Amino acid sequence: MAGKATRQQIVDAADQLFYSQGFDHTSFADIAAAVEISRGNFYYHFRTKDEILDAVIAKRLADRQALLASWDERGGTAQQRIACFIRIVIINQSKIMAWGCPVGTLTSELEKLEHASRNRANEIMALFRDWLVARFEEMGSGAAAQEHALHVLSWSQGVATLAQTFKDEAFVRREVEQILAWLEDLADGERSKDF
Repeated sequence: MAGKATRQQIVDAADQLFYSQGFDHTSFADIAAAVEISRGNFYYHFRTKDEILDAVIAKRLADRQALLASWDERGGTAQQRIACFIRIVIINQSKIMAWGCPVGTLTSELEKLEHASRNRANEIMALFRDWLVARFEEMGSGAAAQEHALHVLSWSQGVATLAQTFKDEAFVRREVEQILAWLEDLADGERSKDF
């Protein structure tokens, strides 16, 4: 059991360090120091940095799947569940202002590095896209569901980037209010099609 706990501590520490420092700028020594274990113990669990990256990507994917599932399990309308996704930039605002979006920064960095794990990391963005498409389909968007999903996803990445750049909380709040108003207008339009 202690081995599994140590492995999870390594993955959790690497996840945070890859987010705050970037994958490329995080060393084995950084992660070992954060977990307070020897390098030998570290190598027992992970032989390469790429193995750690794969574990971090799997963790982030599982965490996001659980988050999306929790919104679906809570119920509510598709519009309300999409609003949960939109509000995540407010909920995680301090982290986003410090380091950007944990998914967007990782996928961007791995693309720049042409890293072998970049396609696996991109699965997290695809998870968001597919979940949003399904919610917009529930709202009645039909063929426009993909377009609407990508609009919300690109909006979230743009807001995260500008929040990190300008550190402006009022900007983030305004952007959230505007996209929620767009979503409300869209939902009203979709509802009017039903009559």
